[in-house]
Amino acid sequence: QVQLVESGGGLVQAGGSLRLSCVASGRTFSNYRVAWFRQAPGMEREFVAAISWSGFSSYYADSVRGRFTTSRDNAKKTVYLQMNSLKPEDTAVYYCATGPGGVRDTDLGGFSYWGQGTEVTVSP
Repeated sequence: QVQLVESGGGLVQAGGSLRLSCVASGRTFSNYRVAWFRQAPGMEREFVAAISWSGFSSYYADSVRGRFTTSRDNAKKTVYLQMNSLKPEDTAVYYCATGPGGVRDTDLGGFSYWGQGTEVTVSP
């Protein structure tokens, strides 16, 4: 069993930065890839980024590639999402999720565990 807790969301102006954290409990966390998803009001949840269990591989949605970076510290059981050059269209609730699989396996059904989400609002 793995529990995930996100933090770091908030209100930021366009062009600004935020760093989200996802802290896990459970001993199998280090064996799983971790992904970030987001869901804007009235929209479906969409994939943002993923990082392999080792941290050596990552994968990003086209909409965030070059602006967002994900990293992990397995000793701290924490995964980060550094978000730079934020745009109003990045406004959403951001979720981390984990489970076995590769970083390019982005289907929501492929993730066994989800956090409760943290809200990010980017003002124009």
